[in-house]
Amino acid sequence: MSDRNQVTLKEALRSAIWAKDLTPEQMARVEADTFETFVPKGGFVCRKGEMVENWLGIIDGMVKMNNFSSDGKSVTFTGVPPGGWFGEGTVLKNEVLKYDAMALRDSRIARMPAATFMWLLDTSLPFTRFLLMQLNERLGQFIGMVENDRLLNPDTRVARCLASMFHSHLYPGLEKIVHISQEELGLISGASRQRANQALQLLEKQGLLSLDYGGIRILDLEGLRRYQA
Repeated sequence: MSDRNQVTLKEALRSAIWAKDLTPEQMARVEADTFETFVPKGGFVCRKGEMVENWLGIIDGMVKMNNFSSDGKSVTFTGVPPGGWFGEGTVLKNEVLKYDAMALRDSRIARMPAATFMWLLDTSLPFTRFLLMQLNERLGQFIGMVENDRLLNPDTRVARCLASMFHSHLYPGLEKIVHISQEELGLISGASRQRANQALQLLEKQGLLSLDYGGIRILDLEGLRRYQA
């Protein structure tokens, strides 16, 4: 574990990549309006069908975006680690959420009110550019997930899934250890828990990662990105 659980909300906001080019006045409003909530492991950060009220950032912990079918089947779209922000598309469209966001472990969530988010969009050109890049990178991430699901075998999907969590724009705060269970990794990569475990053992034998207590330590990120079983 890192010391991210000791990071204050103000420090988390000031270290965000979208904040680096804000004016002092803009940063002051962001700090005044944004608030923090705690969501325990298994709790909901937000729920499908709710009206979105905030842009959401992960100070500490990890959150998964997922949906359930009417017969109880679950599909996980992605995991959001510390430093990641999500929900901008729903804020921009001012619509109800189309997915659940659940804490994979105890998580600290930064919540920027939609009004503050839209004010930044109107007053900060750098913030607008950041959002364009954010939405573009998010689209590329999901296109890659569909491609991986359709074309790659489970070992490669698990490797690419882990590598995708280390995205300098979407998830700039992630360290070299991912606190995620094998079951959750299987859900994100489209494999069963047992199959994800087999893939992790294979990747460990090849020196790309190590299985630590409570997480997965990345040893060769570029190797995971290039991996092809």
